[in-house]
Amino acid sequence: MDAQNHNINQNIPRSALYSEDLAPVPESRRTWNTWNYASLWISMSLCIPTYMLASSLIEGGMNWWQAILTIFAGNTVVLIPMILNGHAGAKYGIPFPVFARASFGTQGANIPAMLRAIVACGWFGIQTWIGGFALYQMLKLWMPGLVGLPPVFPASFGLATGPAICFLLFWLLNMYIVYLGIESIRKLLVFKAIFLPIAVLALLYWAVNAVDGGLGPILTQPSKFTSNAAFWAFFIPGLTGMVGFWATLSLNIPDFTRYAVSQKAQIKGQALGLPPSMTLFSFIGVVVTSATTIVYGTTIWDPVVLAGKFDNKILVSIAMIAVAISTLATNIAANIISPANDFANLAPKKISFRTGGYITGIIGILIFPWKLVADPTGYIFTWLVGYSSLLGPVGGIMIADYYLIRKQQLVVDELYDPQGAYSFSNGFNRYAIVALLLGIIPNIPGFLTTIRLIPADAVPGWITQLYSYAWFVGFFVSGISYYLIMRSYSIITTTGKNNEINYVTAD
Repeated sequence: MDAQNHNINQNIPRSALYSEDLAPVPESRRTWNTWNYASLWISMSLCIPTYMLASSLIEGGMNWWQAILTIFAGNTVVLIPMILNGHAGAKYGIPFPVFARASFGTQGANIPAMLRAIVACGWFGIQTWIGGFALYQMLKLWMPGLVGLPPVFPASFGLATGPAICFLLFWLLNMYIVYLGIESIRKLLVFKAIFLPIAVLALLYWAVNAVDGGLGPILTQPSKFTSNAAFWAFFIPGLTGMVGFWATLSLNIPDFTRYAVSQKAQIKGQALGLPPSMTLFSFIGVVVTSATTIVYGTTIWDPVVLAGKFDNKILVSIAMIAVAISTLATNIAANIISPANDFANLAPKKISFRTGGYITGIIGILIFPWKLVADPTGYIFTWLVGYSSLLGPVGGIMIADYYLIRKQQLVVDELYDPQGAYSFSNGFNRYAIVALLLGIIPNIPGFLTTIRLIPADAVPGWITQLYSYAWFVGFFVSGISYYLIMRSYSIITTTGKNNEINYVTAD
């Protein structure tokens, strides 16, 4: 670590941009090693949406090896920006919203922070719906009347009363954990790390034994695509969706790497933890989903729905409790910590971590998560690909700024100064905002046709096809645009002995 960062917290101005939650982590508290980061990714990968991710590819028409290859490729791609953005967190101990101030400005950083936070709210809603529906699958076995409750919500909501009650109960449990604080989740994470793998292996055991011939017939299930063109038409957005799955964490990974003992720890830990664990757990999802096609004659891509088909009440109850607890642990770790920091960045003196968590919870309900996971088309093409078109441009700008413009050099105390070197024009770097828009605009027509707001023939086909590459298009268009605009900009590199600021041009 740079010597100037040893006592950095003493030098940082206690301005409106500063709070203890957003302050740099001192070196004495940077204790996460390689195993900690590998464990983090194993824990976060081992969740029901990962299973559903693989299952949705099978439901969409892929065979088992096509689905696994798509998932491995997507996670290998997203690992690159994950490690690159993680560098600043490990070097300077700063969280994502503060890191974003270097490229977007001290106030402009709220733009990428809010884009990332809203997506996290969506994920919070999805995970909460999964956990609540697991409770519903268990409770309806013991209280059959829960199924026949009269409707409360309009038909357009697509929400039955029984699942809605369980969703609300599970949501309240999440909010209670936020109230208690993050330390309360540690025991749940330990439980999850032990119990969920057992539950998943039990599902795998069922799949192998329920099908005559075991894995053989499962792994010989053919692809549903009748031509190469049909396969590629699904593969490209599928790959983009796989990248989009962790596009959120690829931005706010400094929230975690700020605790790293070294760069080597965060790089090795993420490389060892992310692609292998996602691929292995997805393989189990592929096998079990393929088995449901053989056993039931229809593809069941939601493991909670599948477990609900079993007859043994005790078995289903144990499985659903395991799903609920592991989902709770993942939700707090992956979908509360980061958006709570992002909302706190809006007004560090007024919005605490706890308040940010409550805001996340409320927005998570308003996105109607039960509709997002109702079918694989909506899950991949609308949700995963859609938000990747917003987060890809942010990642391109931040990486271009940190590596090509600033050469990995930041002056941390200036990041907390409203009138400092990163304030640009009234706190906003207009060049970053222009580059962000340039990366988002090419994907808008494809998104609008996907959600059927405009007819597919309203714009040229090649333009709508760009949406299939949404994350990649946004990442490179915004990143290259930002570099070309900013390369002659005078930037801060160091502070001298008397705190004078030194500037150089980026190129």
